[in-house]
Amino acid sequence: MKNGQKIPATVITGFLGAGKTSLIRNLIENSGGKRLALIINEFGDLGVDGDVLKGCGNENCSEDDIVELANGCICCTVADDFLPTIQYLLDREDRPDHIIVETSGLALPKPLVRAFGWPEVRTQVTVDGVITVIDGPAFRDGLFASSPDDVQAQREADENLDHDSPLEELFEDQLNCADLIVLNKSDLLDDAEVAKTIEDIRAQIRPSVKLVKTSHGKLNADVLLGIGAAAEDDLDLRKSHHDSSDDHEHDDFDSFVIDLPSPASPEELVSKLETVIEAHGILRVKGFIAVKDKEMRLVVQGVGNRIQHYYDRDWAAGEDQLSRLVIIGEHGLDEQAITSAIRG
Repeated sequence: MKNGQKIPATVITGFLGAGKTSLIRNLIENSGGKRLALIINEFGDLGVDGDVLKGCGNENCSEDDIVELANGCICCTVADDFLPTIQYLLDREDRPDHIIVETSGLALPKPLVRAFGWPEVRTQVTVDGVITVIDGPAFRDGLFASSPDDVQAQREADENLDHDSPLEELFEDQLNCADLIVLNKSDLLDDAEVAKTIEDIRAQIRPSVKLVKTSHGKLNADVLLGIGAAAEDDLDLRKSHHDSSDDHEHDDFDSFVIDLPSPASPEELVSKLETVIEAHGILRVKGFIAVKDKEMRLVVQGVGNRIQHYYDRDWAAGEDQLSRLVIIGEHGLDEQAITSAIRG
């Protein structure tokens, strides 16, 4: 520790496709000289987010400063994965100035923050802040916002209805644990929608929580770092649907990887994906694609029916030019039908 000070850590959470990776990539590129270490928690078998961040090529955050945890949700593997990773960073001669933890879209932030209170961590690291990134258009459309009145109405209408909504509970837990809310993709909302969205979010969060809006995750490092929340010290104020349980189940979600033949164009692949996403209710699509006759790697990121794609770099010499996608959705995805439709 420098001058006996604890190393600050920022936990970045948010639902699938909200823009966490874009936020972190921008943070790396505008870190003001701070040496950053990243802990990336992937959901699925293909390390897309970590690989995108490693491609930044910034001297303040080299590939050696990025650690990927791909063995499941970070809040369920604290003892096995997260704590040893923190210890690895603390044992390094060139300790980071700041640690950034990107959770998967399915992670509960509170158990992770609690881990920073463990004796071997508490004396050396503090949680500078928990940042929750929100997909503005998704929130506007009510995809993940909970309405108690509507739930009660459903109960009265159908006693056999499954009232549990893991997506909404997860989203609420991420809001409740936050010190800073980032309303991302605000460029896709008009002024009235922005105002209404901010009003609705503020109605669900603690009064002390700050809220900022942005697009493409572009925020100054001064806004994201240096919050000074010491979040591990006030966990009782951060309410959770899962306070009465030690962990949570991810059986509500499926994830699998598809290997694809190289498409003739990005548009050809996107057209197939749009059809499959609509037919099967897929939540998230992400991966790398080798387009025919193209020397650059195509990154594909999709949440709901919104699909983004861009070429991020040339394929390296000797690198296998493979096309792979991670598919994530609620339990019951028809893997065979989805695979056949995308490959076909």
